[in-house]
Amino acid sequence: MITATRSSQMTTTVQLNILLIEDDEVDVMNVQRALKKNSSTSTLYRAANGIEGLAMLRHNQQIPKENNTRLLILLDLNMPQMGGIEFLRELRADSDLCRLPVVVLTTSRQDSDLAAAYQYNVAGYLVKPITFSSFVEKMDVLNRYWSMSEMPLPH
Repeated sequence: MITATRSSQMTTTVQLNILLIEDDEVDVMNVQRALKKNSSTSTLYRAANGIEGLAMLRHNQQIPKENNTRLLILLDLNMPQMGGIEFLRELRADSDLCRLPVVVLTTSRQDSDLAAAYQYNVAGYLVKPITFSSFVEKMDVLNRYWSMSEMPLPH
């Protein structure tokens, strides 16, 4: 478990939950394998596209919303039905969800995608590495950083 301090007198244990919004099964398996290889204690949830991701965040009881949990969204950009940029637009317009941290995890190196993602205040933009060992390393850094970061509690 991850320990975070909210005040000098109180220490609470928090769990990092990751919502992976990704349509590619191979990329989903790579994230799962990378987290396991890094001995991550984070819990991974998956949505196949932006529509499913928003539904999970708005209505589904699947992702815990207790005070001892934190949520990070890992978002692919190129997906059917609702892509990543459309998802970001909807998420940032929702007063209950707009503060959630989102890190883009994509194959796109296009400047237009990078600019569009940051227009919607993403916390980071990562290009998926070609080799699995590089992917594992990138996921380890991402998981460790967000496990230590102070994050807003879910509503």
